[in-house]
Amino acid sequence: MTTPDLVLHDPHSSTVVPDGVRDQFVLSDAELERELLLMTDRYVDDLFTLPAAEAVTVRHGVSRLVCDPERFERDEDEEMAGIGMGVLYTRTHAGDPEKPLRRELSGEERRTLLDAYYRPHPARLERATSNALGVHGRCLIVDAHSFPQRPLPYEKSIRPEDRRWKHRPAICLGTDGFHTPLWLQAAALDAFEARFESVAFNSPFDGTIVPMRFYRRDARVCSIMIEVRRDQYMDEQAGQKLPGFDEVAARIQTAVRELAAAAAPLRDLA
Repeated sequence: MTTPDLVLHDPHSSTVVPDGVRDQFVLSDAELERELLLMTDRYVDDLFTLPAAEAVTVRHGVSRLVCDPERFERDEDEEMAGIGMGVLYTRTHAGDPEKPLRRELSGEERRTLLDAYYRPHPARLERATSNALGVHGRCLIVDAHSFPQRPLPYEKSIRPEDRRWKHRPAICLGTDGFHTPLWLQAAALDAFEARFESVAFNSPFDGTIVPMRFYRRDARVCSIMIEVRRDQYMDEQAGQKLPGFDEVAARIQTAVRELAAAAAPLRDLA
């Protein structure tokens, strides 16, 4: 089978909370379901689905509430740990330290979670990236996410003008100063502006994923984050797909294919 040079990264679409982890959460079943509804990038796996011949998909198998594979492993290195959302979340979307998400973990419990659910994920992403580089001399990572129509309380870094829901764009494109070159930014803007009502760079969220082995070291690894506003494809209160879901998914998949096509000439010159 051909190894694609496109890697789709899906870290937050799973709602799975393993049975052996459930007792760590201090929420009732109903409260946990509500937290999953608010914090999960639900259906992103379907929105960004491409055949294996076109893309390697690296998907996190458990909920970000169990562990978040896009955080640094050490809390002292992770900015979001300051609000209880480091690699192992301790607070809910509300960010209230008086109403925790999970009980305090022992050192052994923390090590077990990291070994089982955290460390394998960046290893898979690094392997997919390395394989693409070995075959094509270039890798394009698309970091796939979604965000709610209205900001959640934990989003304290959101700019004041973005706190009014009507200012949140249909598509947010997250960039990195080293790994998101201008050609990729331009291609993404063209692809998504042609299909969605509004597109913004790094608003309401910024940045994009790159395996640490290549981060700021290998410019052959290009990466862009694509965040889709949820009300376009799902009922955010009920958690169900909207009737137009397939059409939105088709637009996203076509846009991602255009990004891969834009990278092809540069790949051939690498």
